[in-house]
Amino acid sequence: MEDLYFWVGDHLSVLMFAVLTVIMFVGYPVAFVLGGVALGFGALGIVFDVFRPAQFFALIPRIWGQAVQNPALIAIPMFVFMGTMLERSGVADDLLRALQVITRRIPGGLAMSVTIMGTIMAATTGIVGASVIMLTLIALPTMLERGYSKELSTGTIASAGTLGILIPPSIMLVIMGDLMSVSVGTLFTSAILPGLVLSAIYLLYIGVFAFFRPDAAPPLADDSGPQSAAELTRMLLRSFLPPSFLIFVVLGSIFGGFATPTEAGGAGCLGAILLAIGNRRFNLKVAREVVESAALTNALVFFIIFGATLFSYVFRALGGDDLVAEILKALGIDTGWEILIFVMVLVFIMGFFFDWLEICLIVLPIFAPILKAIDFTPHLAANKDFLVWFLILIAVNLQSAFLTPPFGFALFYMKGTVPPSITMQHIYRGIIPFVVLQMVAVVVCIVWPEIVLWMPRRFGFLD
Repeated sequence: MEDLYFWVGDHLSVLMFAVLTVIMFVGYPVAFVLGGVALGFGALGIVFDVFRPAQFFALIPRIWGQAVQNPALIAIPMFVFMGTMLERSGVADDLLRALQVITRRIPGGLAMSVTIMGTIMAATTGIVGASVIMLTLIALPTMLERGYSKELSTGTIASAGTLGILIPPSIMLVIMGDLMSVSVGTLFTSAILPGLVLSAIYLLYIGVFAFFRPDAAPPLADDSGPQSAAELTRMLLRSFLPPSFLIFVVLGSIFGGFATPTEAGGAGCLGAILLAIGNRRFNLKVAREVVESAALTNALVFFIIFGATLFSYVFRALGGDDLVAEILKALGIDTGWEILIFVMVLVFIMGFFFDWLEICLIVLPIFAPILKAIDFTPHLAANKDFLVWFLILIAVNLQSAFLTPPFGFALFYMKGTVPPSITMQHIYRGIIPFVVLQMVAVVVCIVWPEIVLWMPRRFGFLD
């Protein structure tokens, strides 16, 4: 009995992680689960004499310093405001019509238009739910009307809509930067090329699929859209200038060193309001709804950060970091590359069951310190750049968390919007190729780390 007592005391951190995983499956709010499990195991640590009551008093200063006083987190409600306002401005409708005309002679041109549109809107909204619903409402009826297969249509829309979580301004990158004390501007510049590479992989797949299966992706008629050069020019100017202007304001100011992500988010909010006014979609009701959405999202994120701070603090105080390292070594996973591959596989599997935020809050505080202490040169030119590379690998990997059943949020967003003729089986079959392509993108970024690191070096973020 005494041996069991000491064994439990030495392994409280492992039991803590296991209890967290089980309770999350029950469906309780993640913020309550993280904080509640931490408090419970902190109390158990006191009973087993491996945690002191006074250590709880260090929690409030940690929360204050890491979250409340962190100006980078102010960017989150601003990006939510900007994305929600753009959703109501009508920019997306005009953009998709123009892209359809441009790609009408290319095999799978309509599906490619949806992917390109998702890429552009990702750089202006950064909100997956809004992007998936918007693309479904705008693009799916047209794709079905043109004879596109239900699987290709749903898979294309779902994958294009999730690009907003990777391509800046991404809320996920803001939270990752805060968790790991990495500059948000550095993560923004690092994520652009991987996001574009993933989008290009989608486009390549669609083109090859449409070439061999023209019946599933028929081309548009040559007489669709404007018939004169003047009409086409007016359409392009009306469709591309507004989102291009906003992308330039938000991302250009960050990369040029003129503004922090928080300041750029404020400028993006103003730009989104101006676009809504220009399209005659702005009024007090819309403004009130957008502000309420941004405030609720911000409250949710901060509440989760509080719970995550408490969880990681108690987990480390109970010796969780050292125990994880010992478990990996006992499993024969002791080299840097083995641990990295293990984490990538773990994140992919967790994506079937958990949201990206939950995965970040569980995985990053545990494995990032372990991997950061390992030397990955000469694969990386400088090992000080490892954490940036690792976080972007996680971000690319987490694209799959939105698409993999049974809890892929993008699938539920879509199912709530599609007509009854589109079943969940159509959606599941449609996303399988795109999940495989996302894993290909992860491998590409692992093999060629410069895809991640070239831009932040070019703009002086990694000097």
